[in-house]
Amino acid sequence: MSETQTTDDTASPSKLVTDTRLDALGLHETIVAGLNQRGFSHATPIQAETLPLALAGGDIAGQAHTGTGKTAAFLLATLDRLMRPAPEPSERAPAEAAQPRALILAPTRELADQIYQDALPLAADTGLKCVVCYGGTGYESQRQALTEGVDILIGTPGRLIDYYKQKVYTLKAIEVAVLDEADRMFDLGFIDDIRYLFRKMPAPDKRQNLLFSATLSHRVLELAYEHMNDPQLVRTDTETVNIGAIEQKLYHVSKDHKMALLIGLLRRIDSGRTLIFINTKRMAERIQDTLVANGFSAATLSGDVAQNKRLRLLEQFKQGELPILVATDVAARGLHIPDVSHVINYDLPQDAQDYVHRIGRTARAGNTGHAVSFACEEYVYSLPDIEAYIEHKIDAEMPPEEHFARDFEQPAPRRRKPRGGNSGRRGRGKPGQKPRSKKD
Repeated sequence: MSETQTTDDTASPSKLVTDTRLDALGLHETIVAGLNQRGFSHATPIQAETLPLALAGGDIAGQAHTGTGKTAAFLLATLDRLMRPAPEPSERAPAEAAQPRALILAPTRELADQIYQDALPLAADTGLKCVVCYGGTGYESQRQALTEGVDILIGTPGRLIDYYKQKVYTLKAIEVAVLDEADRMFDLGFIDDIRYLFRKMPAPDKRQNLLFSATLSHRVLELAYEHMNDPQLVRTDTETVNIGAIEQKLYHVSKDHKMALLIGLLRRIDSGRTLIFINTKRMAERIQDTLVANGFSAATLSGDVAQNKRLRLLEQFKQGELPILVATDVAARGLHIPDVSHVINYDLPQDAQDYVHRIGRTARAGNTGHAVSFACEEYVYSLPDIEAYIEHKIDAEMPPEEHFARDFEQPAPRRRKPRGGNSGRRGRGKPGQKPRSKKD
């Protein structure tokens, strides 16, 4: 397994592209025409390093973070591969003509949908059909889309395996397999599902394999060795560039005073989009209720929110209709949300890498951003690990008195729904009734 190490040789955080022109990489002319029509001319560092290797047919294990252009990198490589004549066309049986030729796996529903939305304009002129499948919504409509034929199948492991076991589609015709956010797959416990799907595809040397991960840890590399064909390792030093564009500040504050500080800080933010990260769903609800009670427009994004509503909230936040989004780490990875001016870590994350992913929601596309973190007695213990990971101290201080709100409403906590009985929870029903299956 060979390796290419790259670094951004400029200290400027606004340099998000290289001098490499996309139309000089050898992409299929139809893809180049589409890129030119949409104003994409130059490659980002991860694209400049991976696309020449991928277009030559090689496997890639790339380390890159959200916002570096990795999604476009693997989408362009996939589209180009499918636009070329198959190296062994006789092996593709006529019955497989409507089966997926490329499979792109993502760890979360939001990321799968985002990849799909990014793929549509890139594939618009190619004649290739993209379908996305994920749990929580659209079970029958997604199933129907698969039965009508698909070239590029994008989705989360659970829903894809569900349809596969029903024989809605096969993986015998796969020419390209893409695994995005591989480290996150491990964190969410999907690795057995990933291995299951890989083993249903043609052998690694009969397909092209593209893996991207925020970290190329030992377990990710082990997965690459197991299911890829001698991949080339490509690492881009994007972390320093992203962090360098963010003004970071940390306030030492007691747990009981965090809400007053949050309200006070939000009142001082004139405009912009603000993401507030917390560690628990219950705290997310409390913060949302308190903000709404005090005149702010805010909503919560967490795993408990229905999928249709999650997508709607994300769209409203992206469009600026919703200025404040309270989120668990479900929103910290793999999502491109433009023009986030402030990230507030109401709770310090307990994983150092999550800190970087959280604050990386701001300072995108050459902009600068602000990240404010609260270090209370419950979560301050993760601060040394965070500072060791980012290799510098975060400017810390006791918040000034004027930053605390003294006149704000605190609504009563929500009443928790009782478990069991006919509570409406999935899988539970009337006594003696067979639980409904979880079609995710």
